[in-house]
Amino acid sequence: MPVSMYKLSVPVFIRGLNILANLLDKAEAHAAEHEIPLDDLFSARLAPDMLALSGQIQRVSDTSKNTIARLSDVAAPSFPDDEKTFAELRERIAKTIAFLETVKPSDLEGSDEREVNINFGKVKFSFTGEDYMLKFAIPNFFFHVTTTHDILRNQGVAVGKADFLGAYN
Repeated sequence: MPVSMYKLSVPVFIRGLNILANLLDKAEAHAAEHEIPLDDLFSARLAPDMLALSGQIQRVSDTSKNTIARLSDVAAPSFPDDEKTFAELRERIAKTIAFLETVKPSDLEGSDEREVNINFGKVKFSFTGEDYMLKFAIPNFFFHVTTTHDILRNQGVAVGKADFLGAYN
């Protein structure tokens, strides 16, 4: 039996967003224990040309909600990228999860064959829904979840593979 587009997306995205929330918990505890300003973690990045921690979380949010919008007739909420605190990042994560929880399996029925066009300036991609999900959306989502994890690890936060993988229930 084939895996539905819903199962490939909504539960996976919600799980990843919950993992991000748990990573933020560990980051805040680390900052408090070591008397590190949260702003230092908020703006930390792996390389000068990469997005900071805050931008990584914004991209996870955008990827998950925009994937659903591109594959269905469900309008995704728009969030400005103006978070300035960990509390605001948590709120964005919670709002993204709340949106995803409104999506029903029927909203994504037949989306595997839907045409999805992505434009990044002069770079344009055209996919079937299935290819978009498997070759772009999910890899992009996990790139930013992974980079969030790695930024925190690089900053000395005690996170490891188990934190990235999260709970299996």
